[in-house]
Amino acid sequence: MVPLLLVLLLALVLFGAGFALNILWWIAVIVLVVWLLGFFVRPASSGRKGRWYRW
Repeated sequence: MVPLLLVLLLALVLFGAGFALNILWWIAVIVLVVWLLGFFVRPASSGRKGRWYRW
């Protein structure tokens, strides 16, 4: 009974990690898109050339 419970627990942990990693991939893609948009978006009110973020 204990090995069966351990296998089920391992399956749940791996399923949870896979779901969490999938969400982290989507967050990384969104951050990358926003970062790339920073190269093309210029501040309209400022006269100097620069990015919309400080760094």
